[in-house]
Amino acid sequence: MAKPNYQFEKRARELAKKQKKADKLKRREELHEKAGEANPADGVEGAEGAEGETATDAAVSGGEPLV
Repeated sequence: MAKPNYQFEKRARELAKKQKKADKLKRREELHEKAGEANPADGVEGAEGAEGETATDAAVSGGEPLV
């Protein structure tokens, strides 16, 4: 009886996880692009607040956007 090749199975799982992560990132970027096209007058993207934190940084960190 043949031995199972655990390295091959592990590599296949890692590749599947990497592909899933790339697909998810691509899907998120597409959603952000669509949202950006729908509301172009929402403010200046990348404008920094008093603390040097951009509006997108504040949104990612959970704080209020500094716009």
